[in-house]
Amino acid sequence: MSKITFPKDFLWGVATASYQIEGAWKEDGKGESIWDRFSHIPKKVANGDTGDVACDHYHLYPEDVKLLKELGVKTYRLSISWPRIFPEGKGQPNEKGMEFYKNLIKLLVENDIKPAVTLYHWDLPQKLQDIGGWANREVVDYYEQYARYVFKELGDLVPIWITHNEPWVVSFIGNWEGRHAPGITDFSTALQVSHHLLLSHGKAVRAYREMGFEGEIGITLNLVPVYPDPSSHNEEDAAAAIRRDGFQNRWFLDPVFKGRYPADMINWYSKKVVVPVITQEDLDIISTPVDFLGINYYMPGYIKADPDAWPLELKHVFTGKDRTAMGWEIYPEGLYDLLVRLHKDYNGIKIMVTENGAAFNDIVNREGKVEDDNRLDFLYKHFIQAYRAIQDGVNLTGYYVWSFMDNFEWAEGYAKRFGITYVDYKTQKRIIKKSGHWYKEVIKNNGFEVQFEVGLR
Repeated sequence: MSKITFPKDFLWGVATASYQIEGAWKEDGKGESIWDRFSHIPKKVANGDTGDVACDHYHLYPEDVKLLKELGVKTYRLSISWPRIFPEGKGQPNEKGMEFYKNLIKLLVENDIKPAVTLYHWDLPQKLQDIGGWANREVVDYYEQYARYVFKELGDLVPIWITHNEPWVVSFIGNWEGRHAPGITDFSTALQVSHHLLLSHGKAVRAYREMGFEGEIGITLNLVPVYPDPSSHNEEDAAAAIRRDGFQNRWFLDPVFKGRYPADMINWYSKKVVVPVITQEDLDIISTPVDFLGINYYMPGYIKADPDAWPLELKHVFTGKDRTAMGWEIYPEGLYDLLVRLHKDYNGIKIMVTENGAAFNDIVNREGKVEDDNRLDFLYKHFIQAYRAIQDGVNLTGYYVWSFMDNFEWAEGYAKRFGITYVDYKTQKRIIKKSGHWYKEVIKNNGFEVQFEVGLR
């Protein structure tokens, strides 16, 4: 047995998102979001679930902040609901909506919990979707107006800002696969959306700088370490893996950190779909320097070439590893590979893991406890890989476990539980799970005891 200790000022936290926990979907002047609309369409969400009530965090936030304090987290990542602030997506702000966030954030600060605020975690005002959503360039400007207002109201209270959460999901799951709101199924639209999301990111970063705040601002990308199918060793699978990396990772990383889209992907897309018009001015805005990169890591990607899979001509294969309740393969070493690669390819950028966690089939036992050893094991192994990366020089400064509590898991509704806190959706009772109690000790000790493992020192 040996103990690993993280750097002195390492930020241990938990994360949530507005639509997934707040509820109060049309209270106090809040406007309709694309997820309000989407979740009310029959058969779009498992079991017909909606976020109408969710975890009722809008009303129970004082109790939830007490739980955060009990867990001892140093930082809490939350997101702001754009339609709660601007019901029409633009125009006059809704002061009652902003009051909620001010009260919540002030309470966090009073409890020595550092707020990390995401401006956009998927709940676009429906009124803006009605004019084309993120595919309409006007929405980029409306987002900047929204961001400037939020900065003005909360900038002195919030030290960490994230412009967007997982623009890949917004673009391709929402606008190509159609499994998420707004439910569009067009690849060219998804590419246009991706460009506008990145452009709006750059404009928000510039606005934050112009307004003179002293905090940090970055973007969160869901990144996947990509490997060719390990059961084969052919050039087609290797090329498909590079293409998958371009689609998932480099398409978002390169514009932000290198000021250009990957040429191989531009060439590939141009043969098959309509590629957005990309100007040098847009790229200059997108590549406005950020203070950190947030990464969400859940699973690896093993790729096999497939000429019948339009437009990328590849498919994901499973390798027999253990899986979570989402069906995602568990590969902690993938986090290490990803962190080291980002450090090497993007000039040692400061990184925070802004989401990492797992869904499992949790139950409350006869003693009223949730003994989620599988989640505890998942976190333990991923923390070790994060530590390995730090030892090897990666500038990793924080780690947010997904999620603080069970919540509305998008198209899966309430069928999947990711929380380190259990939520009884009928009574809204919260129970800290075994993984949560373990995480509390990790935070308290800034580390934990491990069996000796190769690569640790």
